[in-house]
Amino acid sequence: MKLTDFRVLTFDCYGTLIDWETGIYIALQPLLSKRRGCVARDAALEAFARHESAQEAETPAMIYSDLLARVSRRLAAEWGVDAGDAEHAAFGRSVGDWPAFADSAAALQYLKPHYKLVILSNVDRASFARSNKRLGVEFDAIYTAEDVGSYKPNPANFAFMLEKLGKLGFAQREILHTAQSLFHDHAPANQVGLASAWIDRRHDQQGWGATMPPPGSPRCDLRFSSMAALVEAHRQELAR
Repeated sequence: MKLTDFRVLTFDCYGTLIDWETGIYIALQPLLSKRRGCVARDAALEAFARHESAQEAETPAMIYSDLLARVSRRLAAEWGVDAGDAEHAAFGRSVGDWPAFADSAAALQYLKPHYKLVILSNVDRASFARSNKRLGVEFDAIYTAEDVGSYKPNPANFAFMLEKLGKLGFAQREILHTAQSLFHDHAPANQVGLASAWIDRRHDQQGWGATMPPPGSPRCDLRFSSMAALVEAHRQELAR
């Protein structure tokens, strides 16, 4: 399987194009600074993953910014921190402040002439619009949890995207899902039979960070350590 076998690249955004772990950890500092005793970065991200996943399962139709505010409340309770509504709401609004990975914008600009570029994200449209400014490219389609009414890893999100792209004239075999999270993206992509490329942003780190461990061992058809590595592989395919 080669990158040039496909006409459409569908992307998870957060963790793949946007450095959500850095963004989340920075946005959690107001809570963490109030806690007695230090919480290590990885421990804070793992706690976030547990509560975010649980909240998404409990309230699948909730707008992501509101859902993050709920997650902030859950974390405050776990950490024994007293925080007010404004602090929780600020965490919910923080998505647009999360930084892009250094290679994301240039990679997307390179890929744009070669593929249709599509987003399948677990956020709301307003939050993604702020992130999109950091990515410097116009996506050909954007599908969010707000549009679907559920959150990945629910296969319904992938079914929604595939139906929409099918109506635009793209067969499933022409689509490559490109993502970091084995839990949110590659496991459900396997379920619906969608080819996928793993952008393994955590290849040099232990644990799962801000995502839950995946069920089993999801299959990935291609694997790259970064978006820059994907671009280089595409260049080499074209040069052959």
